Amino acid sequence: MKILLASPRGFCAGVNRAISALHEALRIYGQPLYVFHEIVHNTWVVQDFRQHGVLFVDTIDDVPDGATLMFSAHGVSPQIRQHCAEKNIHIIDATCPLVTRIHNQAIRLAASGCQIILIGHAGHDEIIGIVEEAPTSIQVICSETEAEMLTLDSVRPVAYLTQTTLSTAEAEKVIAVLKRRFPEILAPQTSCICFATQNRQRAISELASHADIALIIGSRNSSNSRRLWELAQKQGVQSYLVDGPADVDLSWFMPTQTVLITAGASAPENVVQDVIAKIETRFPSEVEEREVCAETLQFNPPKF
Repeated sequence: MKILLASPRGFCAGVNRAISALHEALRIYGQPLYVFHEIVHNTWVVQDFRQHGVLFVDTIDDVPDGATLMFSAHGVSPQIRQHCAEKNIHIIDATCPLVTRIHNQAIRLAASGCQIILIGHAGHDEIIGIVEEAPTSIQVICSETEAEMLTLDSVRPVAYLTQTTLSTAEAEKVIAVLKRRFPEILAPQTSCICFATQNRQRAISELASHADIALIIGSRNSSNSRRLWELAQKQGVQSYLVDGPADVDLSWFMPTQTVLITAGASAPENVVQDVIAKIETRFPSEVEEREVCAETLQFNPPKF
C-alpha cells in the first residue's frame, strides 16, 4: 500500500496560537481555568485539556465572578465581552486574528450603513460572534438558493463577508450569485477564507486524483474538516472523515491501494500518525509526504 500524506495538514497558525496560549495560561494561573466553548473543534485537544483541569463552558453564568476565562479561537460576541466585564472576569482572548479581522470589517460596514451578507453556517460559533456585532445589518446565507431568495433594501449599499472555514469553490458559487443580483456589492478588503483552509483544500484538489481512497482526520464539529471531506468526495474519491484510529475500519482498504491522508486545521499530528500506524498493522505501507505549498505564518500570542 502507498500512503500519500498531504502537506500542509493539521494545525493552522490560529489553532497553534490558541492551544499554546491555553498551555501558557495553565502554567501562569493554574486551576480552575475556564474556556468559553471548545478552544478548537477537536475531540482530542479538548479531552487533553479537560484532563489538565480546564473547564469548558457554554454560558458565562457558569464562570465565577473574578475567574480567568479564555475565549476560543472562534471568537465571541460583544454581549459576551460585556457580560464578562460585569462579572469582573479576567479575559485571555485567543480569537484567531483572521476571525477578528472579519469582526472588525462587519463593524465598519454596519457603521457605514451597509447591508451585510455573511456567507457561512448559521449556528457555528464563529458566525454567532460575527452576527452579534451588528445583528440588524447582517443576514446569514450558505447556498446559491438562499442567495437567489435574498430580499434587500434597494437604497442601502450591500457588502458580503464569509466564514473563514468555508469551501472556497462553494463560497465562490454563492458570491457569483450575489454579484449577479447585486452588481454594486462590496467585496471584503481581503479574502475572508483563511489561508490555511485554502491550502488544505488545494492539497486535496491536487492529490485526490492520485489516490483510491482518502481519509480526512478531524472531528465532526470541525467545519474545515467537513469541507475537506466534501471536497474529496466531489473529486470522485471514496472518502471518510475520521476523528481518530478507532473510527478507521480496515475493511475499507485493499493491499494495493493508494491512500491519501490529510487532517483538518484543528487535528493534532499525533492522531494522524496513530491512524497511519493502525493501517500499517494490516497493510505494510510506503508513506510519502507530498507538500503542495509551504506555511510559515505565525501569530503573536494573546495578552495575558
